[in-house]
Amino acid sequence: MSPRSHELSKSDFETLSNFRYQMRRFEHFSESAARAAGITPLQYLLMLHVKGFPGREWASIGELAERLQSQQHGVVALVSRCEAAGLVERRVSTVDKRQVEVHLLPHGEALLVKLADLHRAELQSLEGKFTVPVIDWETP
Repeated sequence: MSPRSHELSKSDFETLSNFRYQMRRFEHFSESAARAAGITPLQYLLMLHVKGFPGREWASIGELAERLQSQQHGVVALVSRCEAAGLVERRVSTVDKRQVEVHLLPHGEALLVKLADLHRAELQSLEGKFTVPVIDWETP
């Protein structure tokens, strides 16, 4: 760790605190919305990452583990719970039979669209309040 050229000011700490507060408020909103829809917050995130994976309509267990910042065995269990709830299904890849693809099912897609709409409205309400803080860590 390199030495800082100056100490953080009270304002810097206030900025960091406000950023973390706004992040936590949004996270709490998201968790509550998922539960109100009858799923867990992790189930919502899994479906979001399947639908939002760049360039295709599915994601692998390893890719989902990275997106969720979780261990693969934990994601396997989460996918199993989502399958049991009719939200997603596993499919063996047609390109590489060793790979398993996780796809959304219509019920999961419908829930995800409903929740994404709520999240979009919440994000719009945070406009101007939720910004990435600029903290000057180096000498200008």
